[in-house]
Amino acid sequence: QVPLVESGGGFLQAGGSLSVSCAASGRTFSSYVVGWFRPAPGKEREFVAAIGWLSGYSYYEDSVKGRFTISRDNAKNTVNLQMNSLKPEDTAVYYCAANKFGRAWPRRESEYEYWGQGTQVTVSS
Repeated sequence: QVPLVESGGGFLQAGGSLSVSCAASGRTFSSYVVGWFRPAPGKEREFVAAIGWLSGYSYYEDSVKGRFTISRDNAKNTVNLQMNSLKPEDTAVYYCAANKFGRAWPRRESEYEYWGQGTQVTVSS
């Protein structure tokens, strides 16, 4: 098991910036892909961004590309999501997720095994 804990959520106005963090308890993120998701219409949570821990390779959902930046901090064993130019539609509970690295770069909720409890981000008009 890889317990995940999110932090850094909050309330802010549109156009502002916020950073959320995901920490793994018990072991490092080595050999894992770590991603962020948020609720969306439909069956699955919406993919936001993810990063390969070893390579640092990152990828994003189109609606946040250019505004959000995902990064990792090896010393702190955390993954951070820096969110800039926030919009009201970004309001959501943001969930951290992790999965063992494979051949592909996962973008679906069902492709991630471990999940955090979520942190609330609220963006007002």
